[in-house]
Amino acid sequence: MFIGHWAPALAAAAISRKSPGLGTLFVAAQLVDWAFFTLAWIGIEHLRVIPGFTAMNPMDLYHMPYTHSLLGSAVWAAGFAALLWLATRDRTAALIGGMVVLSHWFLDLLVHVPDLTLAGAPPPLGLGLWNHPLIAIPLEAGITLAALLWYARARRGPLLPVLALGTVLALVQAVNWFGPPPTEAGPAMYGTALLAYGVVTAIAWWVGRTRAPVSPQG
Repeated sequence: MFIGHWAPALAAAAISRKSPGLGTLFVAAQLVDWAFFTLAWIGIEHLRVIPGFTAMNPMDLYHMPYTHSLLGSAVWAAGFAALLWLATRDRTAALIGGMVVLSHWFLDLLVHVPDLTLAGAPPPLGLGLWNHPLIAIPLEAGITLAALLWYARARRGPLLPVLALGTVLALVQAVNWFGPPPTEAGPAMYGTALLAYGVVTAIAWWVGRTRAPVSPQG
């Protein structure tokens, strides 16, 4: 799951007027992966590239207990919610932000081969849709498009920024699916992933600045 992780961020921004800004929610949605690639870069969590490891993804994510266990994700979610509460003193916004962080683990559960855990130890979990592209591709594209359309309908503003965000999401996902696969794990891979998250988040922040909630009367 890549751009599909941002679907809960878009949905959260659509469903509640008290949600944090879209840029903040985009950070929340990928916070677990921001942390994972950072920890991999400094040698705390680990992955390796094995060609053909899954039908869609050559990465063997063999050690990530601090980010991709359910407990680890919950800790990141609680920390993010606490920071939001300190920044806003808004419990609803903090709760929404924390839930978006936690959504990452459950979406990964759909596509990962068994490499997720409950608390960093066996049994490994994952439904393995990365081995079933005809299911995984329309699922990820569908939930992201549906969330983007919901957000565009729920938040009034110019259409161009939303179209720009949708185009960038489609492009980065196309590269992820159909571009040359990575040949080795290392700083270049980690830096590229973090750069992609940063670019998309910056665009989401811009989009959020251009839109306001539609009133209950429409």
